[in-house]
Amino acid sequence: MEEKSSQIRLKQPRGVVLTNMAVAALIIAALYFGREIFVPVALAVLLSFVLAPFVIRLNSWRIPRTLSVLLVVFIGFSIIFSLGGLMVSQATRLAAKLPGYQQTLSDKIESLRGLMGGSGTLEQASTVLKELKTELQNRDAAGRPASELARQPSDKAVPIPVEVRQPDPGALSTLAAIIQPLISPLTTTGIVVIFVVFILLQREDLRNRLVRLAGSADIQRTTAALDDAGKRLSKLFLTQIAFNAVFGLAIGIGLELIGVPSAPLWGLIAMIMRFVPYIGALISAVFPLILAAAVGSGWQMLILTAALFLVLELLAGQVLEPLIFGHSSGLSPVSIILSASFWTWLWGPVGLVLATPLTICLVVVGRHVDRLQFLDIMLGDRPPLTPPQLAYQRMLAGDPIEAVEQAHEYLKDASLESYYDAILLKGLRLAEADRQLGHLDEERLNRVVSTVEEVVAELEAHHDARATEAALPDLSSSPGAAIAIEQARFQQAVTQEQQAPSPSVVCIPGAGRLDEAAALVLAQLLRHRGFGATAEKASASSISKLFAFELADTSVACVCYLGQPSAAKIQHTVRGLNRRTDETRTRVLLTLLGTEAIKSVESTAGALVTGGSFGATLEAIVQTTSEQPIDASGQSKTAAAE
Repeated sequence: MEEKSSQIRLKQPRGVVLTNMAVAALIIAALYFGREIFVPVALAVLLSFVLAPFVIRLNSWRIPRTLSVLLVVFIGFSIIFSLGGLMVSQATRLAAKLPGYQQTLSDKIESLRGLMGGSGTLEQASTVLKELKTELQNRDAAGRPASELARQPSDKAVPIPVEVRQPDPGALSTLAAIIQPLISPLTTTGIVVIFVVFILLQREDLRNRLVRLAGSADIQRTTAALDDAGKRLSKLFLTQIAFNAVFGLAIGIGLELIGVPSAPLWGLIAMIMRFVPYIGALISAVFPLILAAAVGSGWQMLILTAALFLVLELLAGQVLEPLIFGHSSGLSPVSIILSASFWTWLWGPVGLVLATPLTICLVVVGRHVDRLQFLDIMLGDRPPLTPPQLAYQRMLAGDPIEAVEQAHEYLKDASLESYYDAILLKGLRLAEADRQLGHLDEERLNRVVSTVEEVVAELEAHHDARATEAALPDLSSSPGAAIAIEQARFQQAVTQEQQAPSPSVVCIPGAGRLDEAAALVLAQLLRHRGFGATAEKASASSISKLFAFELADTSVACVCYLGQPSAAKIQHTVRGLNRRTDETRTRVLLTLLGTEAIKSVESTAGALVTGGSFGATLEAIVQTTSEQPIDASGQSKTAAAE
């Protein structure tokens, strides 16, 4: 039913889809053209998630809300401004030292050129380009080259050079030139501070307004979703900031020990760039590597710097992050790359740093708000299809390879019977639902059945771990005679069990091709239980086939139905089989594998009825062959009485 409702929700009118696309385009355009406002707001929202736990903790200590907010904001932005001032001072100091490193870097480039062969084609092309540049720079105002100027007569007057100088700027002009580049950053910082303060002060009011917008019909559910999202995001951002700060500190200390100049600057840049997924650490390593090559007289500093970044990134990304954050941040790898590209295009470098946190916010909102559920489906790391849906989709595509891979992955921690009931049977029910709606033609039905056949054939040799654990009893501490006697008894029991004739079961499809797939699965499970089981084709339930059955050595004739069979169809099948079983002891068992099929045929005369799963059918067959009475629900009467 859940799959059907999701299919109904996806079938929206074309006008609704176009309206949604137009609204999305307007939102993207507003974010792009209004980035001067939205960037500070986004920064403020993310900072409020980080600072909110500290405000809540101060409130729990009986400190007033306003004082708590002002204190936390002051401390938080003091740390940010201190780190910013450290970066500026380190960058200024580095800029003053850079000219001294130019000669060392040039010597290393020349040495590399010598190793690669300096007299090659690239060297010749470089010489030609240099000569061409010199020739272009030595042209006169008329565009004539210097070689022609040397041949011109010198009777013309030489022009007098004129130099125009601007008057010295006044104090106000100098002050304006200094302040102008600072206006935009200071404005952005002021807006961020104001928004953070008001978001923290009006936290409950903003939450209530979001409840009203998201869904006031179910206030309890919406409130719980928002509280859960807020706590998760706060914890995630705080942990990520702390983790990246430790990473940047380790980079800074390592570069300081190696001897790379301005190590604190590169540590701060590594901390910030690590918010960028996959490539952030690589980008932060570029400038330290260049600087290490320019400073060190040899190649040792460059190699140590590269090893530092490589080891720390592998340790952080492959060992520590999975332990701290889990195996995933909640985003799929493709969505991380797409979100980084989208937010960078939208907001520039700031968008690149904010891409992952903003996308995580969207995914969390999508998981709790029904109208925005598509965000979780598109960007989240949860599988877009459930295991039964994936199995059914692979059946439709005629791809047994991926279906078998899914089965082997599931069977690592579960039994074969559990896989067939939990995944394959539910996938076949989806196929039956589509067949009843007329969505499956004959070709697709054949493709589904053939895929199931290949999966069953591939799993024929599979044995559950617990089924193969039978071993001789451990009698090592007993006397030798006792060991011999016990081993002889055990071997005799095994021999008798092997020589005992196994009951024979024939699995008959009830109404169509999909029932044939269910019969194949049931027959394999019976063989794994030690029964001699075979599966018939879909046409076996016809009148001519029913009269042609040889049931002399058959203990149970099991008729499989995936859908809701009609009473006439059931009576027809039961009568046909009963005519063949009058002369034998064959019992007729109807297995109804649909979720609601058993209730309508519980009173069917002349046959036992079970269903709901392959497991229940197996138990019913075991009880039937052991001559225990079975009631209409598939349970033994003895078990039901208990």
